[in-house]
Amino acid sequence: MTLFSKLLAFSAFLMLIAAILFVLFGQITVRRLRKKEETKNKLGVEFTSGWDILNVAQALALPKAITRKLAKSPIAGFYADREILEKNTTLFDRFLAKLFWFLYVFSVISMLIFIAANSIGLLD
Repeated sequence: MTLFSKLLAFSAFLMLIAAILFVLFGQITVRRLRKKEETKNKLGVEFTSGWDILNVAQALALPKAITRKLAKSPIAGFYADREILEKNTTLFDRFLAKLFWFLYVFSVISMLIFIAANSIGLLD
């Protein structure tokens, strides 16, 4: 097994854990937020089924400075409203969002880096 295969397998394993967390976060947190009138229309645009789970996780995981800038931008409607979400989520919900979001982002970025490094011959 080559170094590239091992690194890619590790990233795929992290992606599998992120996929499990995606389902858990969607069932535990986002499902409850969809049912509330106050938050139903504040989850951002859902391009495909489940996209609002990513919107909510992103809003709860990113630093407040970034989410404030996104809220003031002309495309603010695409993103979930962090202020309302923080009022309607628990500490566990926010922890689960951060865990899922950063594991998801890390696994995708690491896969892309490993594939690019392998294609230029760095991981032979």
